[in-house]
Amino acid sequence: MLFNSPSPLADRMRPSTLDELIGQDHLVGPNGIIRKAIQSGNIPSMILWGPPGVGKTTIANIIAHEVKRPFHTISAVSAGVKDVREVIEKAKYAPRSILFIDEIHRFNKSQQDALLGAVEKGTITLIGATTENPSFEVNSALLSRCQVYALKSLSEAESLKLVDQALKRDEELKKRNIRIKEHQALLNISGGDARKLLNLVQLISESIEGDIEVTDDLVINTAQKHIAIYDKSGEQHYDIISAFIKSVRGSDPNAAVYYLARMIEGGEDVKFIARRMVILASEDIGNANPTALVVATTTFQAVDVIGYPEARIILSQCAVYLACSPKSNASYMAIEEALQKVNETGDLPVPLSIRNSPTKLMKDIGYGKEYKYAHSYENNFIDMEFLPDKIKGTKFYEPGKNSREEELRNYLKKLWKEKYGY
Repeated sequence: MLFNSPSPLADRMRPSTLDELIGQDHLVGPNGIIRKAIQSGNIPSMILWGPPGVGKTTIANIIAHEVKRPFHTISAVSAGVKDVREVIEKAKYAPRSILFIDEIHRFNKSQQDALLGAVEKGTITLIGATTENPSFEVNSALLSRCQVYALKSLSEAESLKLVDQALKRDEELKKRNIRIKEHQALLNISGGDARKLLNLVQLISESIEGDIEVTDDLVINTAQKHIAIYDKSGEQHYDIISAFIKSVRGSDPNAAVYYLARMIEGGEDVKFIARRMVILASEDIGNANPTALVVATTTFQAVDVIGYPEARIILSQCAVYLACSPKSNASYMAIEEALQKVNETGDLPVPLSIRNSPTKLMKDIGYGKEYKYAHSYENNFIDMEFLPDKIKGTKFYEPGKNSREEELRNYLKKLWKEKYGY
């Protein structure tokens, strides 16, 4: 270590206003819902859901600072019901207090239930932060009382902007002559995680004397010398699950089982591992082997009941099966393209022929008119238009190049002739 910084770079660079925050424009930009809430002073209870290092804690702190309310913070890793009740008791004498709970997904049901009354009565405004899907990890009663805001990983442009900002503004880094010659390794290793990116910049600056020219080789070599042991609450948690998923996606059962073992030895939550395999079974295998989703879903249910140590066998069986399955992301790409089209075109009118027509008035104005019931025709099919006129004929689903989806391609081609270009 060549010099000792007063605090980690990520802490020194933590934004204190929304205008300083890089990323999350959909929430804190000029038209962002959180910015508007701050401006109005009406802060709802909320769950900030997103990957690590994207600004969940920072946004909570900015909200508290901007609206000038009493602010309490606890970590679900170390806090319990007693800590929650102490904050609620204090909040009774300080109206509209904000309680920020980091890693709220680590609270069990009874701990989450302890928050319900205070949130419902408005004694506290809850801001919870989580890297896990709140639909699974936050009980429905508490979730129904909160707005859920999804945060995104930093884009490459946002990550580079953050590095540039750090080099220009941080007092410690300004003492060094640091030039970014190559940036791809910085982006690849940090993966859109601002904290990880700044930690890496700091690590490089503290490992080398004199002027620094940052190259991809320098970044990789520096990072490899400082690989930490597995920590299910830290960066390695995300690195190892990423390696596991990519190994399964890459059809390498040996690497998949190795990274699975790393997670098991680290005490990783069995449901976390199994849930990722359920997602992967649909995203990366899909209709190339539809049974993969069945196997993964059954695995999730089984390990939840069995637990460690026997759950390791079930997890291994599923991981090997998924790794050895043919791969297709066709369904994943189809919904991504469809969502993009929806964002581009807005709420296009549904063709009258396929609208619901429960009343006589609706029927009189054409709802359901000329609809043809597919089962009344040969092969249970009728060639008619189902998409809105503006985007008719648009193809979202392109079958993958595997035996099962080639069958689907041939079937669709037989039905639709040349319409969709199958």
